Amino acid sequence: MGKKYDEAVKKIDRLKEYSVEEAIALLKEISFVKFDQSLDIALNLGVDPRKSDQMVRGFVVLPHGTGKTVRVLVFAKGEKEKEARDAGADFVGAEDMIEKIQKGWLDFDKAVATPDLMGAVGKLGKLLGPRGLMPNPKTGTVTFDITRAVKEIKAGKVDYRVEKGGIVHMPVGKLSFKPESIADNVKTALDSIIKAKPSTSRGRYLRRLVISSTMGPGLKIDLGSVTASKI
Repeated sequence: MGKKYDEAVKKIDRLKEYSVEEAIALLKEISFVKFDQSLDIALNLGVDPRKSDQMVRGFVVLPHGTGKTVRVLVFAKGEKEKEARDAGADFVGAEDMIEKIQKGWLDFDKAVATPDLMGAVGKLGKLLGPRGLMPNPKTGTVTFDITRAVKEIKAGKVDYRVEKGGIVHMPVGKLSFKPESIADNVKTALDSIIKAKPSTSRGRYLRRLVISSTMGPGLKIDLGSVTASKI
């Protein structure tokens, strides 16, 4: 990563578990880039995602948002098309948008669809699925409540899904955020993930939490500082 990164790493106590506030202060201190870095968490869970009954998946609206501008596409017709535009969607359409995507257009970050259009939108599965852009009822993006869906996404809604190795990755803000705002976001994220705990999960559920900035190293977080849960 370079000399500056190596110098930054030297200031970290690898054995210590930091509070979120302590971690943010240290990441700010050792930052060596001029842009506002994104912050992400990596949470190790006591689940085996290879088993369908231990899949952890859901969404959460972070109270302070992610600091990112999210471009929302809505698949809708008629009154719902107008509702989507009024709610602040960046792109709205039906067959025209489907055709545009089939030709290679993917300049959006999230997609929402009304249930009646999912038969047509389903044709885009191979294009949108691998990129995490496919509307899905489990994440609240297949709905007739277009206003709520768009506003939640714009406000800081984040989808999460456990990956191989039992890890959940999630953005939780920007380095410029107040430390207490980051802590609020992390606590809210963990509360949602705790509620999504599979009944078949055995042993300790929350195992290890790390927070990192775009160009910075990962810092271990004391789980007790962000959740009262002992699971």
